[in-house]
Amino acid sequence: MSKAPKSVARRARHKKWLKRAEGFRGRRKNVYKIAKEAVLKAGQHAFFDRRKKKGNFRQLWQLRINAAAREHGLTYSRLMAGLKVEKSELNRKVLSEIAVIQPTIFKAIADKVSKR
Repeated sequence: MSKAPKSVARRARHKKWLKRAEGFRGRRKNVYKIAKEAVLKAGQHAFFDRRKKKGNFRQLWQLRINAAAREHGLTYSRLMAGLKVEKSELNRKVLSEIAVIQPTIFKAIADKVSKR
């Protein structure tokens, strides 16, 4: 029985990896071995950074809330402790949006907490 040529399958396999490496710079986009390694590494970064993104957003929300709270004579920790005492259902994401978009409502929240 004759042996089937590898070239067609190999070319298809290489093209698949090179297609995924489009947009990369230098040899990472057009040399198969380097492109494959670059795509694998990019996938690892994408996986871990999807989880990091959640922490980055939480950090941003805390920063915004702290800045808005300090305008009203409170610290972030005092504001959050006061909200916990009042059993408020507002999370950090919503609080930061209120602080940026509706400063008057945030002032009312800060006043309510500071009275405690």
